[in-house]
Amino acid sequence: MGVQFDHPWLLLLLIPLAAFAVFAWRGPARIPMFRHRLAASLRTIALLLLVLLLAGVQLYTVQRQHEVVYAVDRSSSASAGDADRDWIDASLAAKAADDAYAMLSFGRDASAERTMSADAPLGGLEAAVDADYTNVQRALQLASGMLGAGDPRIVLISDGDENIGSMLESGRLLKNRGIAVDVLDKRTETERDAAIDSLSLPGKLYLGEAFTVEARLRSTFSGTGEIRLYEDNVEIGAQTVRVERGDNAVLLQGLAKKPGLHRYRAELGLPGDEQSANNAAFAFTRVAGSPSVLVVEGKPGTSSNIEKALNAGLIDTTVIPASLLPSEIADYAQYDSILFNNVSGDALGQSKMDAIETAVRSYGIGFMMSGGDQSFGLGGYFDTPIERALPVSMELEGKREVPELGLILVIDRSGSMSGSKIELAKEAAMRTVELMRAKDTVGVVAFDDSPWWVVEPRKLTDKEEVLQLIQSIPSGGGTNIFPAMASAAETIKGIDAQRKHIILLTDGQSAGGGSYEELLAGLGKEQVTVSSVAVGSDADRGLLQRVADLGKGRFYDVQDETTLPAIFSREAVLLARTYVVDKPFTPRVADAGDWAPLFAQGLPTINGYVATSAKPSAQTVLVSPEPDPLLVRWQYGSGRSVAWTSDLTGEWSGPWIGWDGFANVLTQTVKWTFPQFAASPYRIETAMAEGGTQLSVTAEPQGDAVLPDELVASIGGDADAAIDPVTLVQTAPGRYTGMLPLGEPGAYLLNLSPAGAGSGGADSENAAGSTGAETAGSGETAALPASTGTGLVIPYSPEYRISSAEAQGSARLAELAQLTGGRVLSWDDPAAVYAQPAAPHKQMRDWTSLLLAAVLALWIADIAIRRLAVPWERIAAMLAAPFAAAGRRGTGAASGEAAPAEDGALARLSAAKRRSTAARGGEKRADESRAAPAQRPAEAPRAAGGEPGSAAEGGFASAVDRVRAERGTGRAQPAERSAGEASRGDPPSGRAKPPDEPAPPDDGGSAMDRLLAAKKRSGR
Repeated sequence: MGVQFDHPWLLLLLIPLAAFAVFAWRGPARIPMFRHRLAASLRTIALLLLVLLLAGVQLYTVQRQHEVVYAVDRSSSASAGDADRDWIDASLAAKAADDAYAMLSFGRDASAERTMSADAPLGGLEAAVDADYTNVQRALQLASGMLGAGDPRIVLISDGDENIGSMLESGRLLKNRGIAVDVLDKRTETERDAAIDSLSLPGKLYLGEAFTVEARLRSTFSGTGEIRLYEDNVEIGAQTVRVERGDNAVLLQGLAKKPGLHRYRAELGLPGDEQSANNAAFAFTRVAGSPSVLVVEGKPGTSSNIEKALNAGLIDTTVIPASLLPSEIADYAQYDSILFNNVSGDALGQSKMDAIETAVRSYGIGFMMSGGDQSFGLGGYFDTPIERALPVSMELEGKREVPELGLILVIDRSGSMSGSKIELAKEAAMRTVELMRAKDTVGVVAFDDSPWWVVEPRKLTDKEEVLQLIQSIPSGGGTNIFPAMASAAETIKGIDAQRKHIILLTDGQSAGGGSYEELLAGLGKEQVTVSSVAVGSDADRGLLQRVADLGKGRFYDVQDETTLPAIFSREAVLLARTYVVDKPFTPRVADAGDWAPLFAQGLPTINGYVATSAKPSAQTVLVSPEPDPLLVRWQYGSGRSVAWTSDLTGEWSGPWIGWDGFANVLTQTVKWTFPQFAASPYRIETAMAEGGTQLSVTAEPQGDAVLPDELVASIGGDADAAIDPVTLVQTAPGRYTGMLPLGEPGAYLLNLSPAGAGSGGADSENAAGSTGAETAGSGETAALPASTGTGLVIPYSPEYRISSAEAQGSARLAELAQLTGGRVLSWDDPAAVYAQPAAPHKQMRDWTSLLLAAVLALWIADIAIRRLAVPWERIAAMLAAPFAAAGRRGTGAASGEAAPAEDGALARLSAAKRRSTAARGGEKRADESRAAPAQRPAEAPRAAGGEPGSAAEGGFASAVDRVRAERGTGRAQPAERSAGEASRGDPPSGRAKPPDEPAPPDDGGSAMDRLLAAKKRSGR
């Protein structure tokens, strides 16, 4: 064991410490000498320990032990089955008993397989890693953290083809820490593989333009295969190709048929290809031409007026029913705007609503909704993503008197409703309750085999309590509809409301029966209507359709349960019957802005519309006499949306459709919603990183444009309806970086916008201006465009790329070994891992805490000795007694008869000391008797017994007298004056004479024992 100091120069403090120790030991004392010297000793030891702590004292032992971490590459390019484990197992046979090892696996990330141990079993390579990438840097970082205090070494088993991070950068850090890296090249045999390296086509095309797509191929073998080209997931061509070993180029032909942003994918099929992950490549382009609008109609054949008006304005239209709406955001990129023509919300579903809202908010695609009996509030859009994108709200906000409503919801809670069905049913019921007012009455009965009143019919004075009760509905049991309907029918008759309605929801067949005709006929007499909702394919549609017909309500056949909230809210709106205003009026211009010239020649009459409420930051262009909004617009995120609350079919707006200015007004309204694209000022680059795809954007502003502090990137693709926006931080002037949560290869939509300039949802509601135009040029410095829509290609992982230089990985591994002082190992010699003797290393032991505790204990003991009046001498004697007894036994055995002689000499010395002490004590007593005679009787006992610790008053001699008395030697008699007293001229009178005492017989104890006993008694 050795000792070392971190700051040895601080040991110079021992010099003043030694001087302090001498002074403290010999200096003047205010307490008895024994206590003084004991306290000084403790204080000196405490200061010594503090000096050692300041100097950084450390104890260590020298050890020779290998510590090895095996880092195994398990990426796709380096997979070798059980060969890695077998080689490691063979190398462990050569390690010494004290040598320790650990093991980890890595791909894109790294995971520990075995922690550092000397005797743990090897086990298998089972940790989960992402095999699509190789990140050697991450593996080396984890391995270095697993090493302890032994001779550190990392054995890297890899092919060296890293595609994330830099192993040489980690190698330089490991070299500074003295960690060597041995490498074992894990290069596998070349497999039969053919890949598409890249796909390229012009970045911008014009409508009707023919173009060429170039696919660059690479293969390790020759063969004949087929390559297919897809545009927006639709195959547009296929070609048979002859692929030779090495690099190949294939040209494919295409035609720009539709304007907008289009994504392209090429796929290669070659017989004998053993790797399919690299058989697809992606690209995108934007086709300029006539703008395109997607018209979604709720009733077939009702969009002819819209088509004719837009086509007259050179706008292409595509008309589809709501059922054909795509659910993926990327499919909307080919359109400039989306127009809903009287579309009901229950025909869409949640995923389609989310996709449209995201397309408007994040990608700048326009949106317009026209009215009708299935639109706005009548379509069940309350509290939906579509309502968030519109400039109007479905609530009327107390504008007109709505009759009191009585509503009972009959909800199936059987076992088949478990999961998402019952949750969506509860959400639908809660959304319905939120639409109702405090004076309305609502009740909720859930049923399985029997009915259960979740909410007894009550006024909605406390909506929160009702919502909590609905949320508590569980699922379980069978299905029996009639008892629940009978209970609801009996209860609703007692509700005092102007309009009463029952909604029945179930997904199964009723186990029992009953007379629904009689039940519903009785409800009809009470003016109660009934609607029914069939969920899923197992529902009894015949029964539910008959219930709705007899109850004079509506029947809903639901295959997508996400439409349930829209259906229930629509039923609540229809029950109120106040959303449709069907009296003729002439619209009034409110805040037309730049649309004012469209209405300068006057406006035709309108016969009806759906009542809504304009949102606070929206721009209301036309209003009704109520006043309700008729035409409203606003900016929503990156896009724009318009609400036209009357219809476009002519049912309510016949005079408007026949008006000469109708086509121009509709065309200009739709064009206002088009994306505001400009030449992109951004250059986009991507690189794979450990956390995803690193996106780098370089801004190139024109003129006096100001660079924003941050950019917001919105991503959309095939895999998901929406990906959360990512904030890009400016890391250098004009350069922004951020991490995209993307790993799957493909073509994605990318929208870049300055932070706070319309990249997110409802927070951008205040972006609508009085004219709808930008305010640049008003004396302020121009900024970058608020929205730039483009594309982003994520290629397949470089892990699957066919490399033309196979030796690069091996060269990097050899360079890493040389940099860190490691070796290039061989598969034929696994024992070489432990062949070199382990370098000696110090095993440090940290004693800081222990020494600090000792200093604290010594400090407390020092204070206690100096401040506490306890018999410290007695305590010390008791502690020393065992050691003294052992010493006497050892001394007696060694010296034989010398002890009695030593005892006699000590006795003579003791007698002389007593005589001298008695003489001085007698003199003092004589002086005291002359000064204060009255005190002598009281002080006599003191003179006889002595003051504890006072040698002047014969304390020591008295103690000896008591010892002799205890031994039976009798009381000492006065002795003659010694020759020393006569020579000093001490007066003979008034002095106690020391007794003449013969030496006491030896009773088995030594003179030293007697002296110690006497001293202890004197101390009392």
